[in-house]
Amino acid sequence: MELAYVCEWEKRPKSTHCPSIPLVCSWSCRNLVAFTTDLKSEDDDKNVSHMIHIIDTEHPWDVFSINSGHTEVISCLEWDQSGSRLLSADGDGQIKCWSMSDHLVNSWESVLSSSLDGDPIIALSWLHNGVKLALHVEMSGSTNFGEKFSRVKFSPSLTLFGGKPMEGWLAVTVSGLVTVSLLKPGGALLTASESLCRLRGRVALADIAFTGGGNIVVAATDGSSSSPVQFYKVVVSVVSEKCRIDTELLPSLFLRCTTDPLRREKYPAVTHLKFLTRENSEQVLLCASNQNGSIVECWSLRKEGLPVNNIFQHCSPVVGEKQPTILKWRILTTTSDLERVSAVALPKLPISISNTELKFCPGLGLALAFHDGSIQILHRLSLHTMGVFYGASSAQRPGDESAIKRQRTAGPTVHFKALQFSWTSLALAGVDNHGKLHMLRVSPSMGQVLEMNTTLRHLLFLLEYCMVTGYDWWDVLLHVQPSMVHNLVEKLHEEYMRQNQALQQVLATRIVAVKASLCKLSTATAARACDFHAKLLLIAISSTLKSLLRPHVLNTPDKSPGDRLTEICAKNTDTDIDKVMLNLKTEEFVLDGPPLQSLQQLIQWVGDFVLYLLANLPNQGSMVRPGFGFMRDGASLGMLREMLVMIRIWGLLKPGCLPTFTATSDNQDSMLLLFRLLTKLWLCSRDDGAPQDPDDSLIDECCLLPSQLLVPSMDWLPVNDGVMVKLQGKHPLRLQFGKASSLPSNAPPTPLEVFNRTPGSQRMDNLRCVHMGVCPTEESKACTRCGCVTMLRSPNKTNAMKQWEQRWIKNCLCGGLWRRIPPTFT
Repeated sequence: MELAYVCEWEKRPKSTHCPSIPLVCSWSCRNLVAFTTDLKSEDDDKNVSHMIHIIDTEHPWDVFSINSGHTEVISCLEWDQSGSRLLSADGDGQIKCWSMSDHLVNSWESVLSSSLDGDPIIALSWLHNGVKLALHVEMSGSTNFGEKFSRVKFSPSLTLFGGKPMEGWLAVTVSGLVTVSLLKPGGALLTASESLCRLRGRVALADIAFTGGGNIVVAATDGSSSSPVQFYKVVVSVVSEKCRIDTELLPSLFLRCTTDPLRREKYPAVTHLKFLTRENSEQVLLCASNQNGSIVECWSLRKEGLPVNNIFQHCSPVVGEKQPTILKWRILTTTSDLERVSAVALPKLPISISNTELKFCPGLGLALAFHDGSIQILHRLSLHTMGVFYGASSAQRPGDESAIKRQRTAGPTVHFKALQFSWTSLALAGVDNHGKLHMLRVSPSMGQVLEMNTTLRHLLFLLEYCMVTGYDWWDVLLHVQPSMVHNLVEKLHEEYMRQNQALQQVLATRIVAVKASLCKLSTATAARACDFHAKLLLIAISSTLKSLLRPHVLNTPDKSPGDRLTEICAKNTDTDIDKVMLNLKTEEFVLDGPPLQSLQQLIQWVGDFVLYLLANLPNQGSMVRPGFGFMRDGASLGMLREMLVMIRIWGLLKPGCLPTFTATSDNQDSMLLLFRLLTKLWLCSRDDGAPQDPDDSLIDECCLLPSQLLVPSMDWLPVNDGVMVKLQGKHPLRLQFGKASSLPSNAPPTPLEVFNRTPGSQRMDNLRCVHMGVCPTEESKACTRCGCVTMLRSPNKTNAMKQWEQRWIKNCLCGGLWRRIPPTFT
């Protein structure tokens, strides 16, 4: 375990961020981290605003701070399962739901709220949507994704008509109330509250879990270790447009440390109560503490047979010869006396393990943070220590007496108040008692020395998991060394090619995005990252242009015009574009002028791209340049060929939409020439035959291209400004919230001249393929993952352009989230 970066607040004289008590932090599957602080103003100590801060882990300095409007300290933060909405609850019974405005990660607004006046909330959760995957680690060598990740039968907490899961949230308050708010499809909220049991008592700690049958289990304790930990079953239903809650008592347990004669009075308070996972209501983790130390216990719910007296065994009616059973909590393991625990983090990876031989794999460890600033990772069932991190302040290693003495006199040490695992359990985010955010790498081997192949296999397994679920894979990239990139990309491609056709189609763009983000990590493969991004743009443009085609007669049983175009282009190997056009029904291509004109920039990009590829064919030698990946990629070349045919037909209808080339002679038919050369190149790498090298005559013709047409310089993607590329070294980065300039700038110069931008160069809108000028005045947004930039407001209002923009309004083409970047004023 090692520190990747620390982000701290700027020291201002007037207002200070101090961690709120209780400090909460939450990490979403899109790798957004939310945490709370209190903002004090110095003039008036009473005046405290309760802030929620949201960052994306790639740009931690770009923090979005919300003045939450909560009147009391925020006690809970919870992301939903899609990672795009956040719930916050406070000590006054208010619950607010936040979501992104305009799909930007640095712009949030409160959309819904519910409140129980004056009743502090101590546990909060979204209702379960019934989606649950299981990871079979022992199958990680299998070729089929369906065997590695299987969908578990799990009922949603509440369903609408037709089995669609109903959205909403559930909270538990200090006075023993459980409250549910349901989101109706129209946007209205249905709210109801009910006490957990007939005798309402104070609840100091609670946690919520879900069962496969769609029920909810709440664990609650009054905070004293001599009282029982109670469990309740909660069933939510909607009866005649009203929400109804039924509760029922389940078996309870007493902590082992209070029944142990040696430790009976030692740990008076229960400080942490957590179910091991949200979907596992049968295993629970408890921590009891005193001023100086803690003890952690893990309990499990088991079915046990009830012994029956002999008298009854003979005369009772035999019901299937079954012995009566009862549910009982049994202790699994307990730790010895530990330092005082300040925070607990549980893994979110849904691992299902059939054999217990597996000593290490991500997601098996839970993390405990202690008051001396250290963190330990323990096995989640056996509670053996698997890894230790000594905080920056606790420099003492065990056995250093003088440091311990020094520390006692120095006042409270820096320690973590809140701790959260990422969704693949490869990273830990901790917020300390000064409000700083620490990002820790948790190695997949959990402190054991593994050979390279095992580490690679773990990382590959988790990348595939992110691909299948759609989660963000930033935390997996934390562990990828530049030397691993090539192997990972190759293996990922192999695994992908083994899946069935349908799954390949679903994951087609995701795998390209994963490969692109891997290739960025090493300077040797940076050119391939350009190719993968160009491929994403190409796939998107191709499907947009094809979707504009309309069948001439509506009730044709045939394929759609786009599919028919693909089929004809694949069969017809003619190098003359006009002969290929003869086979198509031209009436399907009739479009009005304005949509064609508005897409001219995209059409121009396709034309420029084909010209760039062909002109660079002779140069693709020892050094891999951008564009190399397309030379053997038959599918992409076929796509470009189809688009040239479409553009050629549209050019007959409206010459204004054709791509413009600067030719040396006036009677040069550029489209005809490019199509002929592209077809020859495509024939070399078609799917059915083994790929051949392009023959000399083709290379000679490509060498002549620059003398016939002016070859454009392609605008490859901007250099990513995120933190990932800077984390290659072993030293942790020190960053400041609100200051992007705090990144160390001594990065090695990139060996590729395509990436280097002169400061006065034109800025590009990478998705609309428009130049924005040297100092754009328009507000724009950038992708958190690939750094792709585009304008926030559309300069063009035609339907065809809207159709193109809808493709990337929520996420970038690579699947990353958008963040607003201010216009650059000089």
